[in-house]
Amino acid sequence: MGKHLFRSSPPPEKQTAHLTLAESAVQECMSSINAVISKWTTPSPSPTSSSEEEFLFSTNSRREAEEFVEAVRHLQSTMHRLVSVNPSSDKLIYAQNLMQSAMKLLESEFYRVLKANREYLDPECVSVRSCKSSRFTTSTTVSVSDSEDENTYEENAEEEHRFSGGDADAMDDLKMIADCMISTGYAKECVRVYKTVRRSIVDETLYNLGMERFTLHQIQKMEWEVLESKIKTWLKAVKLAVRSLFFGERILADHVFSSSGPIVESSFTEITQEGALILFTFPEYAAKIKKLTPEKMFRFLDMYEALANLFVEIESIFYFESGAPVRSQVINSLARLGDAARSMMNDFESAIQKETSKTMVIGGGVHPLTRYVMNYLSFLADYDESIAAIFENWQPTVPAPLPDSLYISGGDEANPADLYSSTVSVRIAWVILLTLCKIDGKAQPYKDVALAYLFLANNLQYVVVKVRSSNLKLLLGDDWVVKHEAKVKLYADKFEKLAWGKVLDLVPENPKEEMSPEEAKDLVGRFNDEFETSYRKQTSWVIPDPKLRDQIKISVSQKLTLGCTEFHRLNRSGLVGANEAVLRYTPEDIGNYLSDLYFGSRGSGSVSTNGSGSGSGSGTGSSTTGISRGGGRSSH
Repeated sequence: MGKHLFRSSPPPEKQTAHLTLAESAVQECMSSINAVISKWTTPSPSPTSSSEEEFLFSTNSRREAEEFVEAVRHLQSTMHRLVSVNPSSDKLIYAQNLMQSAMKLLESEFYRVLKANREYLDPECVSVRSCKSSRFTTSTTVSVSDSEDENTYEENAEEEHRFSGGDADAMDDLKMIADCMISTGYAKECVRVYKTVRRSIVDETLYNLGMERFTLHQIQKMEWEVLESKIKTWLKAVKLAVRSLFFGERILADHVFSSSGPIVESSFTEITQEGALILFTFPEYAAKIKKLTPEKMFRFLDMYEALANLFVEIESIFYFESGAPVRSQVINSLARLGDAARSMMNDFESAIQKETSKTMVIGGGVHPLTRYVMNYLSFLADYDESIAAIFENWQPTVPAPLPDSLYISGGDEANPADLYSSTVSVRIAWVILLTLCKIDGKAQPYKDVALAYLFLANNLQYVVVKVRSSNLKLLLGDDWVVKHEAKVKLYADKFEKLAWGKVLDLVPENPKEEMSPEEAKDLVGRFNDEFETSYRKQTSWVIPDPKLRDQIKISVSQKLTLGCTEFHRLNRSGLVGANEAVLRYTPEDIGNYLSDLYFGSRGSGSVSTNGSGSGSGSGTGSSTTGISRGGGRSSH
């Protein structure tokens, strides 16, 4: 019995020795910690000019700071040992009080480092320094060139020396303090300080970027000019906010609180979520305005494109479960912007169908409707990927079977790299077809049939040139362009035949055929009269496109001068005689007269309500209908 008791109880001297060892370890830690606390919390009797010497975590005292943190950790572990052998030891009370003092010092230093190194801990600096090593590198590009502000990223990235000094030390100091406070049970105090400081920086940065908190009601009451200005501000801010501000905060939180994933999530979410929701809710509210007109389309496409381009980065930054509201808001805003774009496209198409103006373009130039529609569509085609996503399953209501002019190159067998979206391509082709149908109707009021065909040729040429010189060609394809170019030539040929047919009929089919002087004079006289009549009638007519103008003039000139030259050479002696007036228009004169045609006279190309459309008027030649893109790209 006694032997059993003896074995189950430790020897008194060993228990005392173990207790003494634990207490000695605690005492040793307390002494070193207390010395540091006293040194760094007692005002210096002779303040120095260098602030570096006044704080524990500074360049001159970093080694002492590391030793202090290690001593605190050691105190924590020795306190645990002492508790296991003597929970009632007086030294535990002193150790706990000292631990609280140490934590207050660390908390104070944590706050000071955050505030004092704000320049180095700026999200832009942190994101640039960390972009190459961060796990977000695959989805985040810090250096962007969409604005002058963003160009500073590339400059910062080149200044590697900026990121090898103060900011690196500050981030490491914060991590050291955070690790110590978390491991010793003071995570709450550490996180509270971090959230307070960083939240104020995020809020201030968003404010400086021009971000304001608006309600849906406030946005709906804004005049479009005001809202458009807000949209421009948002477009500049969103890229900076995602790629610099939020990305930098993620890097900083990941580094400082790397010892605790839940703390990283909770701190980052609380710091950024409210600002992110303000930023990403704005497009949704803007897309809900009541007066969505086609001219506003491009601002909403700008916002859609910006969000879509940033979506992967936003997902990688706010990948936490608590970041779900931010991700959902981006998706909601994209959906609402898509709805707005589809609505405005419907209105645009409907406006074309309902266009019933009776105005005519003097001189047979390009109609304002043609300019308006083609400028609009060429701008729209610049947003290739965005409109492909927005209009993916959006089929137009078209007659069956589809008109031949609606078909585009390649069809279902086309390479996806050649056509952004067959749905978008069909939609664009359908809108152009609607416009051309309207233009066909607007050719009817011209009393001169030749001028009506010139009007059709001018307008279709404008359409073809716009398609060929913009991204519309990628949507519609080469076959569409070739087919419509052939139709332009058909219109031009009909114009030429009607405008110059009577003159051309008087050109001898065989200029070498012998003819009496009386017959030659009669033929030349009739030729002169018809040429003069045709020329005078066409002096106010216009062909705006230089290529088409040259093609028509060269064609007419060749047909007139080739036959006339030989005829005049053979019959000149009989024509000159006593009546030189018969030769009013020599082949050289004909070429000179033709070279001056189709530039139009004053008023040509302007809109008129008169019925003839063949005379000159008092317009300026400017279109009565226009469109302003309002986007970041250059217009065509």
